[in-house]
Amino acid sequence: MTEIEAAAELERLAGAIAGHDRAYHGGDAPGIDDAGYDALRRRNDAIERLHPALVRADSPSARIGAAPDPGFAKHAHLVPMLSLDNVFDRADFDAFIARARRFLGLAEAPLALVAEPKIDGLSISLTYEDGHLVHAATRGDGATGEDVTTNVRTMKAVPARLRGGGPKLIEIRGEVFLAKADFLALNEAQSAAGQRLFANPRNAAAGSLRQMDARITASRPLSLFAYAQGRSSNPVAATHWSYLRQLESWGFAVNPLSERLDDAAAAEAFQDRMARERSGLGYDIDGVVYKIDDLALQERLGFVGRAPRWATAWKFAAEQAITRLLDIRIQVGRTGALTPVAVLEPVNVGGVLVTRATLHNEDEIARKDVRPGDRVQLQRAGDVIPQILGVVPPVADGVTGGAAGGAVDGDPPRGPAYEFPQTCPACGSRAERPAGEVVRRCTGGLVCPAQAVERLIHLASRNAFDIDGLGARTIEEFHADGLIARPADIFRLGDHEPAIAAREGWGPVSASNLMRAIEARRTIPLARFIFGLGIRRIGETNARLLARHYGSYAEWRTQMQEATMVGSDARLALGSITGVGSSIADELATFFNEPHNRDGVDELAGLLTIEDSATAFAGTGASAGALAGKTIVFTGTLTSMTRPEARAMAERMGAKVTDSVSKKTDLVVLGAEAGSKARKAVELGIVTLDEAGWRELAGLPAEP
Repeated sequence: MTEIEAAAELERLAGAIAGHDRAYHGGDAPGIDDAGYDALRRRNDAIERLHPALVRADSPSARIGAAPDPGFAKHAHLVPMLSLDNVFDRADFDAFIARARRFLGLAEAPLALVAEPKIDGLSISLTYEDGHLVHAATRGDGATGEDVTTNVRTMKAVPARLRGGGPKLIEIRGEVFLAKADFLALNEAQSAAGQRLFANPRNAAAGSLRQMDARITASRPLSLFAYAQGRSSNPVAATHWSYLRQLESWGFAVNPLSERLDDAAAAEAFQDRMARERSGLGYDIDGVVYKIDDLALQERLGFVGRAPRWATAWKFAAEQAITRLLDIRIQVGRTGALTPVAVLEPVNVGGVLVTRATLHNEDEIARKDVRPGDRVQLQRAGDVIPQILGVVPPVADGVTGGAAGGAVDGDPPRGPAYEFPQTCPACGSRAERPAGEVVRRCTGGLVCPAQAVERLIHLASRNAFDIDGLGARTIEEFHADGLIARPADIFRLGDHEPAIAAREGWGPVSASNLMRAIEARRTIPLARFIFGLGIRRIGETNARLLARHYGSYAEWRTQMQEATMVGSDARLALGSITGVGSSIADELATFFNEPHNRDGVDELAGLLTIEDSATAFAGTGASAGALAGKTIVFTGTLTSMTRPEARAMAERMGAKVTDSVSKKTDLVVLGAEAGSKARKAVELGIVTLDEAGWRELAGLPAEP
């Protein structure tokens, strides 16, 4: 895959995943199941690993869940409820184990695991104080969830009090679900009452728990398996397996199929057994979660982005179906890319009604020779979800496709080959495709409404400015009517409040609520501001890195301007930030080289209060204070820990870790064979420490 192809695919995936996030977390009505959704993320993450410079501003790789429903009170998790990376075969699983071993610096010693069937339900966090349940919250966006304490108290599966007592404070995590038999009975009752049927047990469980009336929740037979821990005032176990036993002693149900595996080699056999047994289970599972058993190793491994390094979900295989391709429509993305989308005759694939599928680009359409009217085979999991695999040939001998799903006898003759448009369907501008590239892009730029609207939608989205009430449809309508054209216009909508109140479907209360939501975002953290700008390849993770590195908007803006000069200290410093690199530095420089981009940033910033980035660290005492806000470079080979582990430790303690030595570097940690970076540190008069000195500064015991 070329860089251009990768960029186009990441753009398509970002839009698809964001849409599924809204449907899954906000409406409890996903268009695909968890396996399909996770496969989308898996492809996105794989492409980002191959092309780190292409990470998008709206990348889903650092996003978890969705913002809490405004109808519920919010509850902040003491420890974030993060998500899991996924694997789909033995090779992927072995790669997960190998990454963990490299990070820990382990050789071939057995690495014990705990295998737990992955329940297809709704994640919940239960907070107990002195053994009593005091809070229950959904995952939400990972940091803040919906407070559903009243509803959870009606569940017989959740102990109101821990048997035998417990720590002074502990967060216990688990999965709320409906058994298959309970789901069928619930839908029968819904049908008898003339009410909406649930699509699957997961939707039914989520809808039952997220009720404004706790009596409805109480009437639903919800179950729970407990499996994880958040914050605890004191340790309760040394291994995950012993923690599961502790959960049982407190009165929780733990999945009885969970097993402790002595090594990773046993995982494939367990996976195969679960795949064979899943249809006979009383509840839905979509894979198996494998966790490193030793909790001390889990602590060392920590997290990367939105997922732990010490756990993964091994998902089951894809599902396929055959349907008819009704039309091919072109979507225009925020960067002007024209992406073809297949409109399908609705087909149920594993319980999900699929009506759209990707066609990637014009070369894929030509290669597969798909045409409106064709019967096509599609797949919900694997490389892309949903993905058209190819055309089902017509039956030549008059025999229908039958149960196998082949082409139907009597199909009309195929239509002409599809011709990809040469102009943008949104603005009519030329759609050009440079030689050697696969993506055709609109040349309309700022005059193209599709691009302008997509940028405004991104800025107002949950993970950017998070402006409640300013969704995609509202932005499209306001843009069409000339109320907003540039990001700063959003914060001038107060001038149009009477006109908005008079619009169909609005009114004074709705307009006033929108204005309050906008005013609430006039103060914005620096990381959200940077992410909200929609700069190509700047996702949430990189926005946070930039905010933490530069600290304030004024410093970031000044340094970005100086970084437009190739070879400047500011450009070199930007490219040396761990996780950013020279390619993303080039993208930022390109953005700030454009006068209209600079004007747009300055115009927006002038209407806001942009909060400095707070330096957060997990260390304690003098060692943490000594590292907070420092810029550190590690060079050479460390013997007591791996370089990735040392970097992660320094970042947790508030340090900025870069890959090159400059005048702004505060400390260089020298491992064996440090080389040119050590010499440069001496030339610049920068403080250096050997590995023993680093361990002392970090508050670690001396190496034995």
